[in-house]
Amino acid sequence: MAEALPGEEVRVWPDVGDGREVSHALIWRPQPGLFDALPNLRLVCATGAGVDHFLADPTYPRHVPLVRQIDAGFARRMADYVLAWTLFHHRDGRHYQASQHSRQWQPRAMRDAGDITVGILGLGQMGGLAADVLAHHGFCVRGWVQRPQARPGVTVDVGPEGLTQLLAASDILVNLLPLTPATRGILCRDLFQRLKPGAVLINVGRGPHLVEADLIPALDHGHLSAAVLDVFQTEPLPEDHAFWGDPRITITPHVSSSASETTVARHFADAIRRERAGEPLFGLVDLTRGY
Repeated sequence: MAEALPGEEVRVWPDVGDGREVSHALIWRPQPGLFDALPNLRLVCATGAGVDHFLADPTYPRHVPLVRQIDAGFARRMADYVLAWTLFHHRDGRHYQASQHSRQWQPRAMRDAGDITVGILGLGQMGGLAADVLAHHGFCVRGWVQRPQARPGVTVDVGPEGLTQLLAASDILVNLLPLTPATRGILCRDLFQRLKPGAVLINVGRGPHLVEADLIPALDHGHLSAAVLDVFQTEPLPEDHAFWGDPRITITPHVSSSASETTVARHFADAIRRERAGEPLFGLVDLTRGY
C-alpha cells in the first residue's frame, strides 16, 4: 500500500483513529458497525471479485461507489482451477485413486475431450475465461447467461429455456455465477434432477449458491456422480460437516483463485485516482443487480 499510494496516509482497521477522516476504504469482509464508523466514505474497493457480503450489509451506504477486483491474473488462476478439476474427472481420477487404494490394476478406455460437455453457469470475467480455456483444450463448452452474447467456440444458452438445455447436455457443471437474490440456492434438487445423469458439479461461485442439504441425496440418486466444492455456507467448513466424510465430494478451502497483494493495492490506488478525477471506475458494481 505504501508503494501504491505514496504520500497518502493509510490506516489499518481497527486503528483508524477518527473514522470521519477516512475517505476511501479497501475491504474484504466488513466488520459489524464498520460503515457507521466511517460516515464520510467516497469510495469502497473490495479485495475480491465477489461483493455479496457488502450488499447483504444493511448499513452499507448505497450512495458510495463500490468497485470489485478486475484482474486478468485473478481470472487466469480461476480458469486453471476449473481446468484442473475438469481434467481430473475427464481422465477418471477418482476411479484410479480408488484402484490404487484397493491395489487393483483397472484401466479404462480414454475419452476424447470433445466427447465431454462442460456447462458453465455465468460467462463474466471468471466464467468467460474458464470457458475459453476449456474450449481451447478441446472440450465441448456451453455457457448460460441472462443476456445474449457472442463467444467463439462456446455455445451460449440464454434464459430459463437455455438453462434447461445446458443442464441436459452437461457432463460437468461449473458454477461461476455472482451471488444475487435470483441465484441464491440455484444449485438445488430441481436443478440436479435436470442435469445429465451422473454429472460432476464444480462450485467455485459462492457457498449460498448450493443448497447443501440437496447435494448428498443428488449423489445417492445418481443425478451427480461427484462434486468439487471450493466455497461453503459456513467457512471454515465445520469439522462435523457431512461433506468431509463423503468420498464423492472433493473439498478445497476457498483457494480457487485470489488476487495478489500488489494487484489489489494498485487497483485501489487507481480507483482512488479515478474517483478524485471524476473518471469512470473499473469494476464499478451495479448495486441493484449485485455485480
